[in-house]
Amino acid sequence: MASTTDSALKGFLLLALLSLFWGLGWPAMKIVLNEVRPWTFRTICLLAGGSGLLALARAGGTRLKVPFTDLKPLLITALVNITGWHILSAHGIASMQAGRAAIIAYTMPMWAILLSRLILREQITPARLWALGFGFAGLFLLLWPDLRAVGAAPAGALFMLGAAFCWAAGTVLVKFFQWHMPATLVMGWQLLIGGIPVVFGALLLEPAGAVTDISLKALLTLGFVLLLPIIFCHWAFFRVVQIFPANVAALSTLSIPAIGVFSSALLLNEPLRLYELVALGLVVIALGLTGWSRRPVK
Repeated sequence: MASTTDSALKGFLLLALLSLFWGLGWPAMKIVLNEVRPWTFRTICLLAGGSGLLALARAGGTRLKVPFTDLKPLLITALVNITGWHILSAHGIASMQAGRAAIIAYTMPMWAILLSRLILREQITPARLWALGFGFAGLFLLLWPDLRAVGAAPAGALFMLGAAFCWAAGTVLVKFFQWHMPATLVMGWQLLIGGIPVVFGALLLEPAGAVTDISLKALLTLGFVLLLPIIFCHWAFFRVVQIFPANVAALSTLSIPAIGVFSSALLLNEPLRLYELVALGLVVIALGLTGWSRRPVK
């Protein structure tokens, strides 16, 4: 019982930290993307993030060799969770404003709840359904002023929905497979393997000198993105999915766009309106219901 409680406490601490850093990651990415092209930025994140995680694993005494039984699950999850998300979201962001794209991306919990029921046979409790309802009401409020703009760019919205589905499927598949290596190693190899098609995209679509002229502010912000939203948060989310049911882990990401909106208002001087405060309240209720309905596992 003690180990289950300790595991749950660790899971909630990781959820709080990854929600904070992924939320702060949106305004941070906007700062970097003012000076670095999207595909080049994603290539740097995936290669540096994967290499960093593997370096941490090696420094901790873990061999970098992938067990044969983990090879197939690793390839599948890397292609779905990393390649699918990054390529589709890159096209989505290119076709619409980044803020709208971010909000559509967080329809992920809806797909995760459905997929976790179909693949993992996880129970969809009434509390989780209420959490989903409150959470999406909050996201809808955030998106409401921009619905006409989204309708004018349906291709971008479809790309982002596809990206959200890939993220949800990757989350469920990470829970589905039995892993024989630590989380740091799994996520490091996922980022590197899944990043290979993204590297080719950058080489084909963007000039080679895309990062030759970058300010100190953007460089420091890029360092923050690599260390926390990329390296730490990818590792933390993998651990959270191992600790909690996949649909609970997915629902917990509903706080991220709200944090992104408020941190953007603070850091980028973007306007903050009443409906955004109401949306935050709905998301907080959703998170409370998610925690109340949890069933942590060892």
